[in-house]
Amino acid sequence: MQWISLNNLEQVDTIKNASGYSVIFKHSTRCSISLMAKRNFELDWEAIPADTQLYFLDLISHRDISAAIAETFQVHHESPQTLLIKDGECILDSSHSDISAEEIAETIIA
Repeated sequence: MQWISLNNLEQVDTIKNASGYSVIFKHSTRCSISLMAKRNFELDWEAIPADTQLYFLDLISHRDISAAIAETFQVHHESPQTLLIKDGECILDSSHSDISAEEIAETIIA
């Protein structure tokens, strides 16, 4: 699996208008908890179907995109945070120690 860098506002619209599943991982590069959550996620991300788009957002560099994500998908901003998007709607969001690639995979496969 490989991250797609989320670094412009147009990508939020792309995710919103896409069919199928996308994952957004919101990461603070200044937070050790966020780093640990990212590492744990990457250890298990092979469980996620290969056709799932995995977007990575550096919150420190792109606060405007984070705000757009919260507004577009009607979620409360947290860091770290994952959002599972299906056909333009957020169907699962998790933060901190609740972030789980396996839970995302199970939700997609169910």
